[in-house]
Amino acid sequence: MSHLKLRIPAILFSIFCLTYMGLAEEVVKYFPKPGDLKYTYGQHKPVMKIKPGTVIISSTEDCYDGKVKKPSDKPSEVVDLWHDNPLTGPFYIQGAEMGDILAVHIRKIEPARSHGISSYTPGFGAITGTEYTAILESPLPELVWWYEVDKEKGTVKYKALQGDLTIDIPMKPMIGCLGVAPAKNEWRWSVTPEAYGGNMDCPEVCAGNTIYLPVSVPGALLYFGDAHLVQGDGEIIGYGVEAAVNVELKVDLIKGKKIGWPRIENDEYLMTLGMYRPLEDAFRIATKDMVLWIAEDYGLDMMDSYQLVSQVMKAEVSQMVDPNYTILVKFPKKYLPEQKPVFGGLHDRLK
Repeated sequence: MSHLKLRIPAILFSIFCLTYMGLAEEVVKYFPKPGDLKYTYGQHKPVMKIKPGTVIISSTEDCYDGKVKKPSDKPSEVVDLWHDNPLTGPFYIQGAEMGDILAVHIRKIEPARSHGISSYTPGFGAITGTEYTAILESPLPELVWWYEVDKEKGTVKYKALQGDLTIDIPMKPMIGCLGVAPAKNEWRWSVTPEAYGGNMDCPEVCAGNTIYLPVSVPGALLYFGDAHLVQGDGEIIGYGVEAAVNVELKVDLIKGKKIGWPRIENDEYLMTLGMYRPLEDAFRIATKDMVLWIAEDYGLDMMDSYQLVSQVMKAEVSQMVDPNYTILVKFPKKYLPEQKPVFGGLHDRLK
């Protein structure tokens, strides 16, 4: 009996330490089969219901629906119609209601295969004719580039289709599609980004960063997919180095705090996103949201916030190929009016 008495405090102390250190987290695992994937945001039956604070360990298929299996496969011939950017989910977040914020902290994005794929598809891209940019010209040829993944070096190998040129490019894995169900009972194609997030194709949706999404339906309904191992700003050819990946995410909820568009936070920056056409309107959405964020959360007069943001912000074109374009605005945290935690320090807690 005395031996048991000695052990009970030690066990309780261990449980306390595990909880305090964030190791006693609720973890769910979900690995979808091909028939489980979704191709629109909104109104799907949840794959599971989870509590705020839960860690999701899961996987995503590449943007080609896993159908491009060798370099000679043409996406237009092997991918089913409208099956671009297959999505994992949705996950129903208990307690999420319209007017809340869903926080998604990305812990890991790791390639699930030994290759990544990129391509050019006629009628798609930033500097070619598309259905929106109508040009009387012959389309460029459909081509596929096959990238070897070196997990030890953390690189992918670019190989020119003509000639012998090869280049190792450092990987910076990202999640191209991260979103919740849209408002107004809408369904939206998985290739489209908008206020609900979606196919933002933003390189800052990466490990170490926290993404804030506006909740518009009960449970939020979280979807993710379309990972890239590499993507340059603008994604001008229409594709990054597309890949199937394994992911680890932690989700949480901010009650009663409303945002209109997705936001991102890391240790150095606050970031806002605008997704629309033309590019100028996407830029206006992102900059307006940043001005209002600084003013409202830090007690600064709106015009003073406008002036401050104007002088220190950075802006990037994340992608200029999807049905809506994506602009990212970054505000260095070192210029915040006061060094108080954003959203009560949620990003630091999720880390």
